[in-house]
Amino acid sequence: MSTPTGIGELQVWVDQDLCTGDGLCVQYAPEVFEFDIDGLAYVKDQAGELLQSPGARTGVPAHLRLEVIDSAKECPGDCIHVVRSADDVEVAGPDAD
Repeated sequence: MSTPTGIGELQVWVDQDLCTGDGLCVQYAPEVFEFDIDGLAYVKDQAGELLQSPGARTGVPAHLRLEVIDSAKECPGDCIHVVRSADDVEVAGPDAD
């Protein structure tokens, strides 16, 4: 598996208002995504702490880039946003070009 080149550091966040609770993201990247008791997906920080504030972002570990990008592309709720840290451009998710 190769890592996408030329996109730099990435951050990811979940829009819980759109989350359908299907869990594909948790299956793809359990180190980054987790369900809370409300049945919705949230991101976790590097220490594994659930980030429950709306729009909370976490860095994407380099070895999980493809899994996180695939999560955003396959998400039935179109609620996962993957952005470049440098310029905030969305590389995967509902607002990606």
